[in-house]
Amino acid sequence: MKVQWAPLAIERVAEIAAYISEDNSVAAEKWIHDVFARVGQLRRFPESGRQIPETPRKDIRELVWGNYRIIYRIDSRQVAILTVRHTKQILPLEDLT
Repeated sequence: MKVQWAPLAIERVAEIAAYISEDNSVAAEKWIHDVFARVGQLRRFPESGRQIPETPRKDIRELVWGNYRIIYRIDSRQVAILTVRHTKQILPLEDLT
């Protein structure tokens, strides 16, 4: 299955990496590598994440990875990575479109 990153998700990854990089640029690079590797599992196992509590939609799921939520949508052809959020952040529903 194809994995497609939404512009918002790429923006969030860049923001998080920039924040981590303020203290440790090597850790930021590793974090970027690891988040893309984690998402890579969705090619083979798109339903491996759980449904999110913010919506009853069964096509919107998340991978919880460390302190982060990787929010994605599944359809018959692809997995769309919608956003990446810290677990303590509120997830705006407009990020799910």
